[in-house]
Amino acid sequence: MVVTPLTLVLANPRGFCAGVERAIEIVERALDKYGPPVYVRHEIVHNRFVVDRLRAKGAVFVDELEAVPDDRPVIFSAHGVPKQVPAEAQRRDLFFLDATCPLVSKVHREAERHHRDGREILLIGHRGHPEVIGTMGQLPKGAIRLVETTSDAEALTVANPEKLAYVTQTTLSVDDTASIVATLQRRFPAIVGPAKQDICYATTNRQDAVKRIAARCQVVLVVGAPNSSNSKRLVEVAERAGCRFAALVERAADIPWDAIRADDTVGLTAGASAPEALVEEVIDAFRARFDVSLVDGVGPREDIHFKLPRALTDSDAA
Repeated sequence: MVVTPLTLVLANPRGFCAGVERAIEIVERALDKYGPPVYVRHEIVHNRFVVDRLRAKGAVFVDELEAVPDDRPVIFSAHGVPKQVPAEAQRRDLFFLDATCPLVSKVHREAERHHRDGREILLIGHRGHPEVIGTMGQLPKGAIRLVETTSDAEALTVANPEKLAYVTQTTLSVDDTASIVATLQRRFPAIVGPAKQDICYATTNRQDAVKRIAARCQVVLVVGAPNSSNSKRLVEVAERAGCRFAALVERAADIPWDAIRADDTVGLTAGASAPEALVEEVIDAFRARFDVSLVDGVGPREDIHFKLPRALTDSDAA
């Protein structure tokens, strides 16, 4: 039997970022230290495979704190939470661990600083995303206004153009965000933004990696969850970079084989919350159908690590 050859180009970097690794490790260490069950408010990261694996170890995922017993630890997800959530945990005297990505926390602190300085705050982001809900929940209702598109930015009216600031969700399209920021800066020249962009290093690096491989690939597949913002942005980046077809696949079973032609070069990457095990699963599925040649894309090495909460590193912590 003749097996059709196929080139599979792997984007680098891809997959887990430092914030996701930290959040998962917080759950795993809490389970080891306090024993199951350990409760987690919302998905710790947006990936069903990761959530199911932690659930099998004894993590219990809940929508709100009211489902958490008084005598068990609770962990807040990597996306961040409104201030009312830790306040309620403290009121109930719950032991909690905050797995919010430090780069998301940075955005929270920026918003608080702008509010103290009397500025009207704009948040560039996607309505309903947990990170957006968490950031807007750092301040009183109405203190932050959401801007989702350049059209929103064009139509915006503000109380005082001289007292205006913006922050952004960390997982946005770099190019889309730049367009929105440019519109805001043109309309409101005095607007204040972050000294360094809020879009996190991992989001930027993964989008750049997709741009590099999409130019030589007819198809690009992104391993990630359908509710993962950064994964969906990677699909959009691949489409804009010129590949014929791009798609989000949660597992190997989701590969759209009908869209892949025998002479295609296929690019493969993974969102920041997708484990490498799922990338390997997709590669194995291709090997079962094709004579695969793997090509590693070239990209920057990521060596960022975030500290864990002290309660998980101090042997005598509560």
